[in-house]
Amino acid sequence: MLKIENLKVHYPIRGGFFNTIKSYVHAVDGVDIEIESGKTYGLIGESGSGKTTVGKVILGLENTTAGNIIYKDTDVAKKSNRKKIAYNKDVQMIFQDAMSSLNPRRRIIDIISEPINNFENLSQEETKARVLELLSIVGMGEDVLYKYPFEFSGGQRQRIGVARAIACNPKLIVADEPVSALDLSVQAQVLNFMKKIQKDFNISYLFISHDLGVVKHMCDYIYIMYRGRIVERGTREDIYNNPQHIYTKRLIAAIPSTNIDKAKETVKIREAVEKEYQEHYNDYFDADGKVYALKKLTETHYVAMKGGEE
Repeated sequence: MLKIENLKVHYPIRGGFFNTIKSYVHAVDGVDIEIESGKTYGLIGESGSGKTTVGKVILGLENTTAGNIIYKDTDVAKKSNRKKIAYNKDVQMIFQDAMSSLNPRRRIIDIISEPINNFENLSQEETKARVLELLSIVGMGEDVLYKYPFEFSGGQRQRIGVARAIACNPKLIVADEPVSALDLSVQAQVLNFMKKIQKDFNISYLFISHDLGVVKHMCDYIYIMYRGRIVERGTREDIYNNPQHIYTKRLIAAIPSTNIDKAKETVKIREAVEKEYQEHYNDYFDADGKVYALKKLTETHYVAMKGGEE
């Protein structure tokens, strides 16, 4: 459904008397991603890895330095905003901070109906009926229509954000850390009804996160991102049961455990991973610290290491 080819986003660093460009920050430096209908894809990495920038580019909120974004055989990266109306309708977002993403001066009915008014030609009564249907999908009722965002808890606000995101029946939703600001019990509720919505409406998710526990629960296929590049990609089983890149191993070793015996074992695993990182660094990064190209291990599993394809 969506194919990203050699995506690059470079930010100029200016300085000197004439404020000229001195160098560039390579926030995204040659990323390839493929997304199929009805599946969930995880884009994982630490802060500064470039994952949120990839999400913004897909949504049209950031410009590309190079690369293609192919949606239904059309390169939307090369289309003007006026010609991307159908794409903008099909690709929506769930934001990390549910409070700041909802206009505090607008009522819930106005917030959810905004995308409907932008993309659909419905009467006022039809729009209200659609908003009520959306609220019902996320487990909320008619009593919330004329309230304001500050009157709800974090989990409820995120449900409202999900209702807005699915208002125009999108094909793809970019979810950027959608539950990181919520309590664990509320996280589970939001994630479970996101999975139900996906099943009911055949929606694809690009799930951007640094939390591998959440990603394991949600995703079918996972991309691990580091220093602006993909260092490993594969199915959920590939990544969790057979991690190959040293960075992926570090991420998995960092997952906390509430079991005392398992926590002790985890400490030993972390020590072993750090030793491997020191001894085999050159197998994964070149002399300049740049990530190697991806090497195919199986039909679904690829890892960036010496001897990669590019």
